Amino acid sequence: MTPVDTDERPFVLIWEVTQACELACEHCRADATPERHPDELSTEEGKALLDDVRRFGDGQLVVLSGGDPLARDDAVELIEYGTDAGLRMTVTPSGTRSLSPAAVGALADAGVKRLAVSLDGATPASHDSFRGEAGSFEQTLRAARAASEAGVPLQVNTTVCAGTVGDLPAVRDLVRELGAVLWSVFFLVPVGRGRVLDPVSPRTAERVMAFLDDVRREEGFGVKTTEAPHFRRVKAQRARERGDDGGPTRRGGITAGDGFAFVSHTGDVYPSGFLPESAGNVREESVVDVYRHSDLFERLRETDELGGKCGACEFRHVCGGSRSRAYAATGDPMASDPLCEYVPEGYDGPLPDRQARDVAGD
Repeated sequence: MTPVDTDERPFVLIWEVTQACELACEHCRADATPERHPDELSTEEGKALLDDVRRFGDGQLVVLSGGDPLARDDAVELIEYGTDAGLRMTVTPSGTRSLSPAAVGALADAGVKRLAVSLDGATPASHDSFRGEAGSFEQTLRAARAASEAGVPLQVNTTVCAGTVGDLPAVRDLVRELGAVLWSVFFLVPVGRGRVLDPVSPRTAERVMAFLDDVRREEGFGVKTTEAPHFRRVKAQRARERGDDGGPTRRGGITAGDGFAFVSHTGDVYPSGFLPESAGNVREESVVDVYRHSDLFERLRETDELGGKCGACEFRHVCGGSRSRAYAATGDPMASDPLCEYVPEGYDGPLPDRQARDVAGD
């Protein structure tokens, strides 16, 4: 597989096609509401965006996200259009009544390459409480099984915070049972409604990543983290302890603005949905040009310019830390990621607040 030059194109581009959603998830970045926003990109504007994204190159991965993408009646049309344009179209629908087996079948017929569903608990009680709607757990499982029957690869997304971390082993078992190809584990960034949730501590995050490293070595599905690129550092360190190379690793992890771009429902281009600082708008300029040449995106790709212990870390080119979490904590996207427990040898500078509390034993 040809390596991706992340100065030129992202590994993945997320398009938040709407913020409308029937759910009221506790962690929702978008503060989703039942109604669609009147200034959403139209169908024709969306198709123009997909045409522009095609300039990144063959097979660019595009994820239709939300809110709930199926709250738009043109979601299938957009997936079909992107597929015909040579893009790899995937979708992350919400576990609501709209995600019926018939809807999954329509997505499959449109050429969707992967369906991602969210499981944030291993039981109806835990998942539905987190998602804010009774029945979401069963609807999600029904959709996951429909994807299998339609031949659509399945991805399971799970949020890690203080309220969900205890369910991770049982969620892993569900991921296996459903035949998913990938488990994507999102470490909470306190934006949107997620500000009221308690994130895990750096020490707990380290233990979770060790658990995930065991899972990816033992199970038949892949494991990746979102907003926790120091999973790559944990994998490398544990592989060194085992005396192996840890398997294939990219040049670096996907971080906000470096291998990752996000287009909002109204066309603003962000380095990530969790780093809400706009670098432009697709109604006014090309998303390709914004990604490649805007000051914000170019700065985020300068790993050697990171501050604090992230800048001093020997793993900075493999990891780079969550720029979104650094921004949420300090207002500076180049600051240290407060979720990472690791302190580089010889580093004697300041520690992020949460890690300093951990070191003090709080």
